[in-house]
Amino acid sequence: MFVVFNLASGRGDRDEVGPAVQAACEAAHRRCELLPVTQPGTLAQVAREAVRRAREVDGIVVAAGGDGTINGVAQAVLGSGCRFGVLPRGTFNYFARTHGIPTELPDALHVLLHESAEAVQVGQVNGRVFLVNASLGLYAKSLEDREGWKQQFGRSRLVALASGVWTILRGHRSLRLTAELPERSWTARTPTLFVGNNALQMEQVGLPQAGAIDGGCLAGVMLKPVGRWSLLALLARGAFGRLNEADEVVHFSFRTVTVDVRAGGIRRIKVATDGELVTMTMPLRFEVAPHPLLLIRPPGLSPERRNAQAELAEHAEQAEAKGSA
Repeated sequence: MFVVFNLASGRGDRDEVGPAVQAACEAAHRRCELLPVTQPGTLAQVAREAVRRAREVDGIVVAAGGDGTINGVAQAVLGSGCRFGVLPRGTFNYFARTHGIPTELPDALHVLLHESAEAVQVGQVNGRVFLVNASLGLYAKSLEDREGWKQQFGRSRLVALASGVWTILRGHRSLRLTAELPERSWTARTPTLFVGNNALQMEQVGLPQAGAIDGGCLAGVMLKPVGRWSLLALLARGAFGRLNEADEVVHFSFRTVTVDVRAGGIRRIKVATDGELVTMTMPLRFEVAPHPLLLIRPPGLSPERRNAQAELAEHAEQAEAKGSA
């Protein structure tokens, strides 16, 4: 195993990962090499080196960190033929949780050492990998603002929620975008475009597109132009898993879509992929990657997925009963 871990990532337990991995591998009579990312901006380089070494010995490339770190390593692994492992160390850990990988380090190491690899779907925007989601507009802006809040108040879900509320209250500008699917195209105004590749995240906010992701598609979500108070109400609905009840939300599924944003001649735009911001040239092509990741994970649905599906079904039944009444 070639373990890439970001010393600036996650929970501040930077000294825990290396010794825990070494001890677990020794106990299982497995070889491992630790490749720490010690300098900002060197994650991609370290990940490519891990893939190079793994291909020489039919090894496994492991990413230890939050969703951003996992994304960076997956970018190097995708299409290499290497098996991919994850030790989640971030705040949300959506990628690991949707695939049943525990967030506690000893349990995640047990999965890594004893389970087999399964093919899992990956999304891409202009060739850049996203495992959880990619977005532009208000959602991407909220992620940008969140980084400033994290530096002041630390990493937590409460800080993330508070920064999202602050972004909405500051106001926003709608995007005028054109979307082209293989069978149709349309133009719309929206404060944000969100493309999801994580069924658990879709289920937890109450959107029915999780099934489309399980079926080999990506989930597109747009909001109709609304005011800031309506946006706050939508944020509350999402927190309680009831976005499917909101008329302001438009959702669709696809395998590939091309999006162009008309913004006064501006041809470059900030796009967030798994929480990391990058500036891209338009048009933007969102698609299911031609190659899957060979992820080491437990078989079947994760317990969190099963619980989220049950809650989504319950909300749907309540909405249907209310409509019948």
